[in-house]
Amino acid sequence: MKTAVFVEPGKIDVQDLPKPEVKNPTDAVLKIVRACVCGSDLWWYRGINQRQANTPVGHEAIGIVESVGSAVTNVKPGDFVIAPFTHGCGHCAACLAGFDGNCENARTDDEIVGYQGEYLRFKNADWALVKVPGQPSDYTDDQLNDLLTLADVMATGYHAAASAEVKSGDTVVVMGDGAVGLCGVISAKLRGAKRIIAMSRHADRQALAKEFGATDVVAERGDDAVKRVLELTNGAGADAVLECVGTTQSVDTAVKVARPGAVVGRVGVPQKAEMNTNNLFWKNIGLRGGIASVTTHDREILLDAVLKGDIHPGKVFTKRFDLDHVAEAYDAMDKREAIKSLLVISD
Repeated sequence: MKTAVFVEPGKIDVQDLPKPEVKNPTDAVLKIVRACVCGSDLWWYRGINQRQANTPVGHEAIGIVESVGSAVTNVKPGDFVIAPFTHGCGHCAACLAGFDGNCENARTDDEIVGYQGEYLRFKNADWALVKVPGQPSDYTDDQLNDLLTLADVMATGYHAAASAEVKSGDTVVVMGDGAVGLCGVISAKLRGAKRIIAMSRHADRQALAKEFGATDVVAERGDDAVKRVLELTNGAGADAVLECVGTTQSVDTAVKVARPGAVVGRVGVPQKAEMNTNNLFWKNIGLRGGIASVTTHDREILLDAVLKGDIHPGKVFTKRFDLDHVAEAYDAMDKREAIKSLLVISD
């Protein structure tokens, strides 16, 4: 089968690898319909993070179940499913608490699986896969894109809003104008925020943020950004902050624009292991967040919101490619020519 493989920083190849088979009773093999490139993929693509050479890549997809292991009963061959990047078991303490992104049984073996290919062996398929009614042919192109975001980016944006405890009437600041930050805007609106301040310096992303529900846009960074947000909020700061970047500056700004007692929902993968928490203490600010609870959020709210047409997160896909041109998909995101690159794998 064709699959995208990381060769070295800056180089992605399409290689012919053996088609996966069910290895464990909890596995399913999926035929991939659509996949995509994530902003976090750029970390190892740019050589910022280490990744093992010659390994398949990708962690977001929708597809059709082709075969299942003996322990899988909730999905069957022929089902149309969302394949989250998390592989929650559904019965460990983390999953039962609603944090399947921290599943204690997600790693059932050491094989690296990649979603950017024609087929995928999905682990803990019985609970983690999210079944979609009908078949891909029942949905429009735009709807399929919306559903694809539920494998990661929309659920991650929502995780930021849920972690920040966004509620009706809140003023929310969203740090980051990538796909996750834009989905954070959607999420803040979905949870009832009255005012949403999007931090963005790029015209195309600013426009999409406003379309998704942002009421204000702040282009400044650092201390200038803090000053501008405080001006917009009459010196009070935000009730909740969604940190969707992970840089030191973004986290620092997130804390400074939060009002006393606010909560920062952090989903940007941290670039540094250390963080000065003193500013949290002096302002009574909470810090929550981490790996998204994809299956949990999809089942509780997001799938229904997409099926009803209440949200359209698939608009974050601004360029599309086939699998043979996956290298161009990465290059487009690396150069900021695409907010998020879509990979159309099969019908």
